[in-house]
Amino acid sequence: MLGLFKTKKKTSQVKILVVDDEPDLVSTVEYRLKFANCSVVTASNGQQGLEQAAAQKPDLILLDTNMPGMNGHEMLERLRADPALKHIPVIMVTARCEPQDIAAASTRGISDYVTKPFDFAQLLEKIHAVLKDK
Repeated sequence: MLGLFKTKKKTSQVKILVVDDEPDLVSTVEYRLKFANCSVVTASNGQQGLEQAAAQKPDLILLDTNMPGMNGHEMLERLRADPALKHIPVIMVTARCEPQDIAAASTRGISDYVTKPFDFAQLLEKIHAVLKDK
């Protein structure tokens, strides 16, 4: 599975931005993504996430919804309104699993939706599927 995230350019890694305010979750996801040969950038709220997205131009964003300051839905709306960033695929990774939450995220143009707690192998499969379609 380690070779799943090689891009068309053999020398570069897939860059993933993880935006979540739970430090333990962020460090675990970061560690596991790096083990899967990904480059990882992190942010702890939506404002930082937007700044990192603009500066780093990640290949994919893993985005939580419930965060202090700018939440994930607000970040997603701003991301989609920015011509330079609107193409970046987003997978929502959140504890919110009600149908209206999933619908709200879907109308904002997400690529997939993962509820916490999640199986990391399934998250990797979803990441791979989204990047493969990109």
